[in-house]
Amino acid sequence: MELEWIYNQDQEITIKEFLAQQNLPKAFLKTVKFDGDILLNHLRVPMRYNIRKGDHLRLIAPVERGHDTVPPSQEPINIIYEDQDLLILNKQVGVVSIPSLANPAGSIANRVRGYYQRQGYSDQVIHIVTRLDRDTSGLMLIAKHRLAHALLDQQVRAGQVLKYYHALTSRNQWPDHGVIEAPIARTEASIITRRVHESGKYAKTEYWCQQIYPDGAYLRLRLHTGRTHQIRVHLMHMKGPLIGDDLYGGPLTNSIQRQALHCGELKFIHPITQEPLHFIIPLPQDMQNWMQAQEIDQGRKSYGSI
Repeated sequence: MELEWIYNQDQEITIKEFLAQQNLPKAFLKTVKFDGDILLNHLRVPMRYNIRKGDHLRLIAPVERGHDTVPPSQEPINIIYEDQDLLILNKQVGVVSIPSLANPAGSIANRVRGYYQRQGYSDQVIHIVTRLDRDTSGLMLIAKHRLAHALLDQQVRAGQVLKYYHALTSRNQWPDHGVIEAPIARTEASIITRRVHESGKYAKTEYWCQQIYPDGAYLRLRLHTGRTHQIRVHLMHMKGPLIGDDLYGGPLTNSIQRQALHCGELKFIHPITQEPLHFIIPLPQDMQNWMQAQEIDQGRKSYGSI
């Protein structure tokens, strides 16, 4: 990737001082310094060179070749948005975010690598900013190069990347709005499941109840922390595990055979252009089917009570 500026200040400063003013990550500048190029008016120079008004400065980061541990997959991806810095996908159910020993070639990262190769992109490293569990659907944010990833990570740490989830819970009594603050720890007998326990790490989930149904409710949630299985554990703790989440005691139904959880909304600032971005996608069909069935059932009960 490349960055460029026309310097328009009267004061003469070093390139290093100018780049420090741009709030670029130190690790990125170090990579450019040792493996990329710094061009001042099209001539290669070190960072100690001075920059004057009207000068053209260009940074060229080294190409990211990619890793053999992420073999390309030709399976499709559902692209919601793409530019030279970002890729936003709608992840389907049943696909993991990153490769593992058990699934080395079927992840979203493998699919994105295959897409990059088909498009002929020079940078081949997959920078996943926001992951989702295998059976959680919805929006995933991917940076297309190391600088965008580093800048987005800064936003994530500052709580500026806002993800809103949509969930179907098996409990049908909720206030309009609430906050769940309960520490999450590993369970003693499993490396997979989590529980609310005083020995765990602080976790905070905010929710808004969108609709009450006979057999549950539709919630919109925001994570203020990012603990493993946070929404699933917090809703179980509130006696309302997700529909379909048999790992945490949620009921299975004919229409939903996975945890009914969907990342449907994403808000952040574009790391390069500083443009505010806001993406919203609809609920997947299985969650819509459950809600429609509940509405029909609710209507029948209302009719029968007349």
